Amino acid sequence: MKQIGYALGAALLAAAMVMAPVAMATQDTPKTAKPADLSGLRDFDFLNGHWKTKHRRLKLRFVGSSEWIEFDGSFSQRPLMDGWGNTGDNVFNLPGGAYRGVSLRAYDAQTGQWTVWWLDGRNPGDDLSPPNKGRFEGGLGRFFAKDTMQGKPVLVRVTWSQPSPDAPRWEQAFSIDDGKTWELNWVTDFIRVDTKTAAAD
Repeated sequence: MKQIGYALGAALLAAAMVMAPVAMATQDTPKTAKPADLSGLRDFDFLNGHWKTKHRRLKLRFVGSSEWIEFDGSFSQRPLMDGWGNTGDNVFNLPGGAYRGVSLRAYDAQTGQWTVWWLDGRNPGDDLSPPNKGRFEGGLGRFFAKDTMQGKPVLVRVTWSQPSPDAPRWEQAFSIDDGKTWELNWVTDFIRVDTKTAAAD
């Protein structure tokens, strides 16, 4: 009986040794991963540093208004996570009083896109705004998000352009017909006030 037991045990051990590499190979075989897209990793480096800002904001939205409110402000951006993210500190000097807001951006190498969140200093306990997602192509950055305004769904489009290296422009537009038409509601021009290069701040 012992010999039979030994023989059976040896057979089971041999089978396990044969099957183990197959199981391990199945578990450890890496899935085909999409190559990392690093083409846009440095797209926001041009904003690092300190800026003066000039804003134009549409007074009323979705009513065909052509009246704009103009005010100035300041902006400061610094990189995070070794360039894989950044944060921008904004001051808005509105006629009714100043307030601050913070943008937080992170780059996703799997999609080649940036995700951008917004924290409004007037409501610091609220959730972050729905993130804008997008990329730069041909020097133009386009970012989109779905949000709500006045209880209605709104598609948000943010556009970054650089008329000159030290004078970028940010624009925000809303659509209430799923992108068929857009209403431009905010334009910000940046004027650099430091001499630091994009990578130095």
